Amino acid sequence: MIRPQVVSAQEWQAARDALLVKEKAQTRALDALAAERRRLPMIRLEKDYRFTAPDGTPAGLADLFQGRRQLIIYHFMLEPGQDWLCIGCCSFTDNIADQSHLRARDTTLILMARAPQEEIGKVRQRMGWTVPWYSSYGSDFNDDMGLRGYGLSVLMRDGGEFFRTYFTEARGVDRLRLDFNLLDLTPYGRQEEWEDSPDGWPQDPTMSWLRLHDEYGRR
Repeated sequence: MIRPQVVSAQEWQAARDALLVKEKAQTRALDALAAERRRLPMIRLEKDYRFTAPDGTPAGLADLFQGRRQLIIYHFMLEPGQDWLCIGCCSFTDNIADQSHLRARDTTLILMARAPQEEIGKVRQRMGWTVPWYSSYGSDFNDDMGLRGYGLSVLMRDGGEFFRTYFTEARGVDRLRLDFNLLDLTPYGRQEEWEDSPDGWPQDPTMSWLRLHDEYGRR
């Protein structure tokens, strides 16, 4: 098995300390970026958007918040009649854990897709997900959000006013995943071809391993 070089404890500590300097600098940079993100301006959402709740009942913007003042929406790439599943969206959703800590900070997390609830329900049942998943079928909400596929929006509610404060997509969503963050701490990393790893490290085509959900992801 190809593996990292074996050194003495003293050599390992010296290398670890050198990396720690860079890690702490990155942590401070991320803290500064988060502070800047908190100061972003926002836009008011003034349309009377209509959605369908997981139980099939009609819902408006206020209902999405579930009584809280902040809302995180993962825009799941599932179009009406789509006969395939986005592996990135599926594996992202697999990583969503208990939301108690989010809710303690007055924040709700939901999924949303353009597909109707009848199609969404089949995917939820297959995957065993319990995350609240709303349908924007028949609404221009996704178009107004500028979606080109999957993405993540943050909304805020102040009484009867609604605002969009943040949006990210592609690698911006990628960095939020627990499995990727944990794998990035390991010697072999995510084990994907795009990564800068030593020669001989195990690597597969990017995202190919995520297609195995139905083999290893059953609950």
